[in-house]
Amino acid sequence: MTASFSSSLRTCCVAAALVVAAFALSGCAGVSETIAPAFADPARYDLYDCKQLDAERKAMANRTADLQRLMDKAETGTGGAVVSELAYRNDYITARGQAQMVEEVWRRNRCRETPPDATPASAPPQRPDIKPAPKR
Repeated sequence: MTASFSSSLRTCCVAAALVVAAFALSGCAGVSETIAPAFADPARYDLYDCKQLDAERKAMANRTADLQRLMDKAETGTGGAVVSELAYRNDYITARGQAQMVEEVWRRNRCRETPPDATPASAPPQRPDIKPAPKR
């Protein structure tokens, strides 16, 4: 009976360790949200104008999305969660921190998004009306 009790105890310990590990890993997502700004320079975007901030916001959104796709892809393989964390998590947290800083400066400068239709390049060039000079 001692062998079965020992086996049951070992199984319970392993299950408890797995539950603790699951809780610890589930907390990583919340921690990365609060740590992200610590990985970015708060003054980096202070001298940017709204046009530069708009370009940077789009670049940071693309970078964050690319890293998220890479992390998701890595997690599909064997040991993928570990590979995802080791290879991409720091870059992802840094990109999120920079994106938060850009957004903060964007709001502070009261920038507005320009609609794609309103760009001057999309408007057709206009010819000035040339009127003949009056005869004297």
